[in-house]
This record gives sequence, structure tokens and C-alpha cells, in this order.
Amino acid sequence: MLSAINEFVATVIFTVLGYQVTLLEFVAVLASLIGVWLGTTGKQIMWPWWGVSGVLYGWLFINYSLYASAAVQLVFIVAAILGWFGWGPKGATSKNLSWLQRALIIVIGVVTWLAITPALISIGAAAARPDAFGLVFSVIAQVLMVLQYRENWLVWLIVDVVYVSLYWNQDLKFTSLLYVLFTGIAMRGWINWRKLESESAGSQGA
Repeated sequence: MLSAINEFVATVIFTVLGYQVTLLEFVAVLASLIGVWLGTTGKQIMWPWWGVSGVLYGWLFINYSLYASAAVQLVFIVAAILGWFGWGPKGATSKNLSWLQRALIIVIGVVTWLAITPALISIGAAAARPDAFGLVFSVIAQVLMVLQYRENWLVWLIVDVVYVSLYWNQDLKFTSLLYVLFTGIAMRGWINWRKLESESAGSQGA
């Protein structure tokens, strides 16, 4: 049964410049794109899409031995649940980290990245170094997003640039192009959440 499902989702639905896009990758890209775009608006409805894309991409990345990328999808699924209840019907309000908090996050992120990379190499993970970077800083960005810190979009921007190269080199070209879009969306998210922050401050002042 499981093999039949895997065979079905591996069906090639179209080819672009010689690259075959499977049903699984196409649906994962679509769900992820919708979720991230809705995230820039700070609306609660983004989280179900976020969770679905996490399930689909976890499935896809396991098939490509991108174990860190697959693992981070579990974080996204949990975050989708926490974000749904944490944001509430009104969505995100947006706030900023202090400079000390930013510095601590960078140090913790780099140390963790360097620590887990050898473990991924030891289990035969593909592209362990950039994949580990994506894992660590995606988790950081996700936590910041759930907690409604605007800096999540800056972290996503860096992570997205790394993933563009990683997935292109791993022959996931359709997903790589998705992350090119994500890079632009991250910039838009930073701008939109700045507006949310101003609106929140204005309503509290009123």
C-alpha cells in the first residue's frame, strides 16, 4: 500500500527544461508558497498551510536523503499547531528583539550548526553542511515567527538564499526556484510586519 502511494506521488506531471516535476514536489511547493505568502500578512490562516507543507516536504526530503531538511519539517508541523493557538484569530502583532538577543541567537545558531554537521556527515546525509545550516536557522526563524518577532524574516532571508543553492545542487530545481520566491517574500514579510508593529503600537496608544 505504502509503495503504491509513493509510486503515485512520484508521478511526473510536467517537465520544464528537462527537469521532471513530480506530483509530490508540485503540491509541496504550492502548499508552502501559500503558507509563506499568508505569513507575510500575519494572518492566523497561514498555519494550516504551513503544517501541510511540512508533511509534504518531510516526505520529499527523506526520498533525497536530505535528513536535516526533513527533520526541520517536524518543527514546522509543531510550530503550525503552536502558532495557530498562540497568534489567535487576530493574527500576529509583531515586535523586535534587542541587540543583545540578536547577538545571542547568532552565537547559539553558529555553535549548534557546527556541532550537528559532523553527526549528519556520519549518517551519510547529502550536503550535510548547508543542510545543517538550514535546519538550525530555520528552527530559529520558526521560533521567532511563533513568538511574533519581526526578525524572523531576516533569518528566513538568509536561510532561503542557502536553500536556493542547496536544492538546486541536489537536483530539486523546482523547489530551488520556490526558495528564490521565498527570498523576495521574506523581504516583503519584514516590511509588512513593520506595518503590523506600527498598527499595534497605535492601537495600544489609543
